Amino acid sequence: MSSASPDWGIIRFPVAYGDSLMSYGKILAAAAALAALVGAMPTRAHTLPLGDGKVSTSPRAGYLMSCVLHWRRGPVHGGPWIGDGEWTPAEKPRVEGNVAWPAHHISITVRGDERIITANNLPEHTTGVFPISRSDPAYRYDRNPNPIRAQDILLRLPLNPKPAAEPSCVPMGMIGFATDGVAIYNAVDNGGIDAMAHEIQDHCNGHPQHVGQYHYHGPSPCMPNEMTSGLVGYALDGFGIYGTKDLATGRVLADADLDACHGTTSAVIWNGQRTAIYHYVLTREYPYTIGCFRGTPVASDFKARQIRQMKHEPGAMPRRPGPGGP
Repeated sequence: MSSASPDWGIIRFPVAYGDSLMSYGKILAAAAALAALVGAMPTRAHTLPLGDGKVSTSPRAGYLMSCVLHWRRGPVHGGPWIGDGEWTPAEKPRVEGNVAWPAHHISITVRGDERIITANNLPEHTTGVFPISRSDPAYRYDRNPNPIRAQDILLRLPLNPKPAAEPSCVPMGMIGFATDGVAIYNAVDNGGIDAMAHEIQDHCNGHPQHVGQYHYHGPSPCMPNEMTSGLVGYALDGFGIYGTKDLATGRVLADADLDACHGTTSAVIWNGQRTAIYHYVLTREYPYTIGCFRGTPVASDFKARQIRQMKHEPGAMPRRPGPGGP
């Protein structure tokens, strides 16, 4: 051992006052050295259960009740951050860049018994550079060729949503909208696997699909209130989507705290008032946002126009959207 190394010799019990001071000093030095050694040791990165295969035809906690059950074949993204039924978010590459969107616009108004959202789907925060550049290390795993484009969003949601008689399935594409102006998609890609784990997103956990709609598949560090108990956005049935914490206790919630639709009834700030109401909750675990609709979802103007566009595009319906799709 070098002379710079701590004295790891045996520390004997003191028998006299002076000896006590000397031994106590050695104890402190040894404790400090041990703490430094432990602190320098590498720790295991935080992993999450992979959501692959967790798609159902009925409400089931921790699963996605999907309207689509036949998946399109295409490239399966992935890399060394996925293995043994788990994935490690900190090891997954991110699309590089910080692109600002000064034309961002969103308006949320109340008219009668409706909450009306109009937006252009451009985020209030920066994004990565899309299409993904060949020089970006993320290109090795996901060659998303889609640029981010403005979209005309119009949502007419119930101001005071009510639970439906039975939960309903979640479609592909937009299932909600965040208050920062970004669409929220469900937890899987067009191959039916965990999109948060497999697809490469930017520093805000977002990316565009084939017509350029920038969207999230789960929690984003750029979402308003993501790490709090505050409102993040609205699902298409009108119920709110809230941050990861419970308002009353401040505790971070997990799938085990939520029902089959990934929601719960508890106090939140709703329409400016503290109210006990049903709502969805963001979690780090799949399915991340919504497992099924607890209320009655409305159609989005964006989705209707997207379908019309695809019908008039020769060969568009049977093909898989480009990498980075829903």
